[in-house]
Amino acid sequence: MTQSTSPEAARVAVSTVIFSLRRTEDSAPAELMLPLVRRTRDPFDGLWALPGGWLDPAEELEDAASRTLGETTGLSASYLEQLYAFGGVGRSPARVVSIVYWALLRADEVDAQVDAHAAQGDAPENVEWFDAASLPRLAFDHNEIVEYALWRLRSKVGYSRIAHGLLPPEFTLAELREVYEAILGRRLDPANFRRQVEGSGTLFPTERFRTGSHRPARLYRYDPDVELAERGPLTARH
Repeated sequence: MTQSTSPEAARVAVSTVIFSLRRTEDSAPAELMLPLVRRTRDPFDGLWALPGGWLDPAEELEDAASRTLGETTGLSASYLEQLYAFGGVGRSPARVVSIVYWALLRADEVDAQVDAHAAQGDAPENVEWFDAASLPRLAFDHNEIVEYALWRLRSKVGYSRIAHGLLPPEFTLAELREVYEAILGRRLDPANFRRQVEGSGTLFPTERFRTGSHRPARLYRYDPDVELAERGPLTARH
């Protein structure tokens, strides 16, 4: 068997898809959004791209994902999950294999991190938030990557507590339904939703209520023994 040779070995990059719920207006429904970074060099100079960078040979993959995310967006995620490896021959002028991670960040976590960088005067440049469902043309195959990440998120929300990654420790059922609606991209019937989530066995009602202009709403929390996402026999380092 003849082994093909290449003048340049394939390089490994790491990228991250970060989802968060953001509101464009105070009264508007929350939208599922993600930060993108505008490229300032070829290839794809001027196009938006997922945050990422090259893998250091001595670096663990998850460490590289955290580092490149911080360097490009100033954001830090406490939980990262490996999404997929994208390595199509034509995805870049040079042969590049991208190991893609994804994460969820609450809006208050995003705001706190952005404000902290602004106060220190080290806020990353060329970063903007986009509606995940209506993106412009992105660099490389990043539209395909985001589409796959959305599919994975929408699949997981039906059988795991992944939505908790976008919620505070305690939340109302209306807030939980808003997360589901933003992820699924459609409205849900409140009564049916309540029956389904209360019968799932993953939520615990608390004795606390949220008060406001409407009737008090009971606060719930997730069962802490249910994992945010199932990793199987793999450790966090894999």
